[in-house]
Amino acid sequence: MESLLKTEVGGKTLSIQTGKVAKQASGSVVVQYGETIVLVTVVSSHEEKTVDFLPLTVEYQEKIYAAGRIPGNYFRREIGRPSEKETLTARLIDRPIRPLFPKKYSNETQVIAMVLSMDQENEPDILAMIGASAALEISDIPFEGPIASVRVGRIDGKLIINPTISECEKSDLNLIVAGSKTGVVMVEGGGNLISEEDMLEAIFFGHKEMQPVIDLQVKLKEMNGIPKRPFAPPEKDEMLVKKVETAAHSKLREAILIPEKIKRRTALRNVKSEMLENIGEEYTDRKEEVYDIFKELQKSICRDLILKEGRRIDNRKFDEIRPITCEVGVLPRPHGSALFTRGETQVLGIMTLGSGPDEQRVETLSGEELRPFMLHYNFPPYSVGEVKRIGGPSRRDIGHGGLSTRAIEKVLPDKEVFDYTIRIVSEVLESNGSSSMGTVCSGILALMDGGVPIKAPVSGIAMGLVKEGDKVIILSDILGDEDQTGDMDFKVAGTRDGITALQMDIKIHELSKDIMEKALEQARAGRLYILDKMLEALKEPRSVISPYAPKIITINIPPDKIREIIGPGGKTIRAMQSETNTRIEIDDTGLVKIAAVSEKDAEAALERVKEIIREPEVGAIYEGTVVKIMDFGAFVQIMPNVDGLVHISQLAAHRVEKVSDIVKEGDKIKVKVLELTRDGKIRLSHKAVLEEKNEPNSK
Repeated sequence: MESLLKTEVGGKTLSIQTGKVAKQASGSVVVQYGETIVLVTVVSSHEEKTVDFLPLTVEYQEKIYAAGRIPGNYFRREIGRPSEKETLTARLIDRPIRPLFPKKYSNETQVIAMVLSMDQENEPDILAMIGASAALEISDIPFEGPIASVRVGRIDGKLIINPTISECEKSDLNLIVAGSKTGVVMVEGGGNLISEEDMLEAIFFGHKEMQPVIDLQVKLKEMNGIPKRPFAPPEKDEMLVKKVETAAHSKLREAILIPEKIKRRTALRNVKSEMLENIGEEYTDRKEEVYDIFKELQKSICRDLILKEGRRIDNRKFDEIRPITCEVGVLPRPHGSALFTRGETQVLGIMTLGSGPDEQRVETLSGEELRPFMLHYNFPPYSVGEVKRIGGPSRRDIGHGGLSTRAIEKVLPDKEVFDYTIRIVSEVLESNGSSSMGTVCSGILALMDGGVPIKAPVSGIAMGLVKEGDKVIILSDILGDEDQTGDMDFKVAGTRDGITALQMDIKIHELSKDIMEKALEQARAGRLYILDKMLEALKEPRSVISPYAPKIITINIPPDKIREIIGPGGKTIRAMQSETNTRIEIDDTGLVKIAAVSEKDAEAALERVKEIIREPEVGAIYEGTVVKIMDFGAFVQIMPNVDGLVHISQLAAHRVEKVSDIVKEGDKIKVKVLELTRDGKIRLSHKAVLEEKNEPNSK
């Protein structure tokens, strides 16, 4: 049945329509807000896969036609890998819905969100997130929703829901909140030094304002939902569970308590192999089932250690940070570098500087964007002792890079202060928990090592949670195993004065305000401790940039001189760049940027520009080149594209019969400017120079 339901969100109408298009999908909806429209479909196969995870894939697609444009690439169609924005949005859709599928549900499931129309004001990502929940709700796919999402901004101290793209430019907060009827399930975003109290207020302001969207989905399901397909998790073989526990529990606990990750993993493999031998040959053909029970037992022991014994794997206190070491200037040629090690997580941050043409140009639905700051995160398999094929960046790599970018970009200097393109590359050398926050710390130190005048240093920390009933334990600086067995991954980055980036994912259904408040405060104490350790390595940005960094000089010229700098067909500017080994940019306002490898080259190019724009002065003496001889005198070029006439009577102190008796084309002679006429002509004299007793320096 076709239905169209509407509600008000942030003062604007949001509608969800179903039953009109894409009816062969398990569930499909069209979500509209303003003139931005997103189609979201979900399909789940009816065959179970023999895997121990949820085979869920989420795709988000931005079609350029949605903005009324033709793609700018050679093929004039959307091709290749998803853009960074598409990948990050797909992750935003995936993270809040994944925990809401039943445990052990193993039917291959796919969510596809496609932007059909974009009004340049209302972002489609929120609509895609809402649409995924709504499509799952009305489908036959088991799903414990609904959830909803909103974007929260803040302008002049006032919180607003779903700010437009233009409003986001004025907002000091950009936060995406996903939640259920009773709690928050995901948070993603950042701000310009937002306090923990203000961030908490924004999160739950968003949760309150999303409730009409949840109510709308409940109504939509009542009208259009179909019965959910029957699903029950496979029953456990209790005898096998007991056999595994008897054979492995004590040794498994001993292995879990080994502090070093590699030794712990080796011990766990040995316990698993020994356990398989001890439970009997009759179970050798049920390895996957046995290993699944073993995995659940390992998780249970880890959680019991925290909840019942009050201890962590590596015997740290719940709020204790692992040992930290920081080194800067570890690489001689890059323009800044730092090695950040926290426990068994180690990240090498490398910073390089460039000029304007090095900015990244990205085609989006809102038009072409220029990005003067880039952060690229790399997670090679050796960092976790694995063997894998190395390819392009994964969704995880792009997601971690996006989080680290938001954490750092708020403290970068303004263009007026530091007019460089900046790239940071994060090479994860070892990983045992929160390499994304290690990226933030190493990236900031690399910037400082490279002499980038950041507004304030930033540090980051990953928090965990273990919750059973009313008992809640919050963990600071979580290990990889604590992340896998816990209920929350909560990353916070910021300066001493406030938060710049925040990301929260949970594996349970929701979190209360009290838990989030405690987690934020514990995270604040942890990241300030980490920040102090970082500043022991380098207290402030270096006063000079690397000698290998490009030198950038800027000069403002009159706009009417731009044509002369560029020259016919770009001939003049190309010649200057080639001869001075520089890169020169000019904008329409007359701002000229010169980038060079050495300061000497930059100064040489600057002098060439000044020569072109220099205006002749009456009474000044110049050395010029004779460019043309006439019967009545000689034309002398005193500046690029600027020449004047030396009348035959002004060529010498004596009477001159023929101009060619005194000068020939190509001769260099000194001349004095006698007059600049109203019609733009220049009268020059060589005679006046000769008659001056003390010849002044030429210009």
